[in-house]
Amino acid sequence: KGELRMQSLTFDDAGMYQCIAENMHGIIYANAELKIVASPPTFEFNPMKKKILAAKGGRVIIECKPKAAPKPKFSWSKGTELLVNGSRIRIWDDGSLEIINVTKLDEGRYTCFAENNRGKANSTGVLEMTEATRITLAPLNVDVTVGENATMQCIASHDPTLDLTFIWSLNGFVIDFEKEHEHYERNVMV
Repeated sequence: KGELRMQSLTFDDAGMYQCIAENMHGIIYANAELKIVASPPTFEFNPMKKKILAAKGGRVIIECKPKAAPKPKFSWSKGTELLVNGSRIRIWDDGSLEIINVTKLDEGRYTCFAENNRGKANSTGVLEMTEATRITLAPLNVDVTVGENATMQCIASHDPTLDLTFIWSLNGFVIDFEKEHEHYERNVMV
């Protein structure tokens, strides 16, 4: 296939590689540089969010994405308790922490630890639980004669500390009320 594969790279493998393809009509060259990167984990460019919100009874994913080469091994703690995979908690291969069926007991300080053969680092964020947003009055199916007007309602309950935005779509496409103001009208009731 004209493919060069290298395993267990070292710094000595770095350099300019050249591929030469030749047949009876001639010869052609192509060059590529191989750089070997090695660095301890660092959260300098992508720290963990300081505040993470999770809906009660919902699912939350807390990302842990340090810069590191080679890829680090990850571990997590909540306060001083080391976390392990279980029925509600899972540590993904990319370092993210997933919690399902979030409860008030899940609130607290979460720390991601990343370690490779070059060093280690950690980053911490605080998980806070909010009340889940729920549709309390969903739009109903409506039969309307051509040329008449139709009104659809949507009412939701939400955590009072968060803002709520309603987005309407038609057949999967979000309605732009500014561009289509002659056809659609939005009324917000408080």
